Amino acid sequence: MSASFVKTKRKTWWKDYALWFILPAFALYSVFVIWPTLSSINLSFTSWDGINPDIRYIGFENFKEMWNSPRVHNALKNTIYLAIALVLLENIVALALAVLVDKVRWFRNLFRSIFYFPVLMSGIIMGFIWMIILNYNFGVVNQLLDAIGLGNLKTDWLGNPDFALLSIILSTVWKAAGYYMIIYLAGLQGIPQELMEAASIDGAGRWKQFRHITFPLLAGATTVCVMLSMIGSLKMFDQIAVMTNGGPGFATETLTYIIYRVAFGEGRQGFGTALALVLFILILLISLVQIKVLRKREVQM
Repeated sequence: MSASFVKTKRKTWWKDYALWFILPAFALYSVFVIWPTLSSINLSFTSWDGINPDIRYIGFENFKEMWNSPRVHNALKNTIYLAIALVLLENIVALALAVLVDKVRWFRNLFRSIFYFPVLMSGIIMGFIWMIILNYNFGVVNQLLDAIGLGNLKTDWLGNPDFALLSIILSTVWKAAGYYMIIYLAGLQGIPQELMEAASIDGAGRWKQFRHITFPLLAGATTVCVMLSMIGSLKMFDQIAVMTNGGPGFATETLTYIIYRVAFGEGRQGFGTALALVLFILILLISLVQIKVLRKREVQM
């Protein structure tokens, strides 16, 4: 009877309507994700220039060059620095804004809208806005320094290698913090008020309430925000392309930007694809480690 049941199932699997509903989405996913990914892995072992139909395989030469390239090492260092700084600052600012907005009694929706508004802008528009704000000659920052008598602190924020990457980090935090604020705000509104009232009756101040009740109960929201922030920062491109074009020199060149420059600017699609493959593996490994660590923290809390 068991064999007959298996045989019947094998004959009628195509009658499973769920498979037919899944098939169109899977076909599109295969065409636009799976096949390009497999093609990229193949191209990473070539010296293809992106135009010539003749593709020459060179084995692991692209990866060897990558390993010995100071430019790639610098881009990797900038990428990691950018990711760590953005994850910390975006989440700290977003959590602070969420706590602030959650406590506001009047015009709460107005403040939410104001803090969320930068998220609605594209990275390119945001980049142009901050290029104007940080301009040496007529930028708001330098004019403000002049107005308060600190003109000696004026600098070319995007043209100085010491401040260019920092300027990109701060402008990105301004744009992205509102998005993560909404996630933290949803987590805050899910915390039972009875816990806060009980802690207050027991004499716990606001800091102790936040440290021992609010923050631990936001573990789920923190996991989501940290994951999204890390992935977004590792593949950030548009702000860098608009604000600094990877400069001055190579001071703000990241892995995503060097992939673009190498593949399309220098006509080295094979090497650019190899870099993209390394970036994909890097993001995958970091994401897996983050999930394991943050999920463990959620269980402990």
